[in-house]
Amino acid sequence: MIEQEASTPQVVSEYVYRRQVQYRDTDASGIVHFSAFFCYAEEAEHAMWRSVGLSVEPRETEIGWPRVSASFDFRRALRFEDEIEVRIRVVAKNAKTFTFESVITCRGEVAAIGTITTICVRKRSGEPLKAIDIPDEIANRFQVAAV
Repeated sequence: MIEQEASTPQVVSEYVYRRQVQYRDTDASGIVHFSAFFCYAEEAEHAMWRSVGLSVEPRETEIGWPRVSASFDFRRALRFEDEIEVRIRVVAKNAKTFTFESVITCRGEVAAIGTITTICVRKRSGEPLKAIDIPDEIANRFQVAAV
């Protein structure tokens, strides 16, 4: 079951998420640890899903979204309390997967660019995960962004 708003279904290809760097995101050198960039991208992805009335993990679901590929290229350091923007967009979509690109900026400068590919799976207790087609009610909410 997919949780949705009662309004007309929306479609999204790009979403902008803003946040502030937290102290816990930094390492001993005072800059954001590389692993935090993946968290920022995932937060933006979840916000994008919510913007179209969906949740990546609604209650009572048998669908999951494990990552099958993830990478980031780093351009500049981020520090505690920096205001950042994560521009996430759908760059590829097929029957079973979505690929999202995230561009993270601070004060108008690109800090990192990354991609994450996630696959739709069925998850049932006592059974291995099984890749499945993305249900239409989810697939129809996301379209590949124009280049």
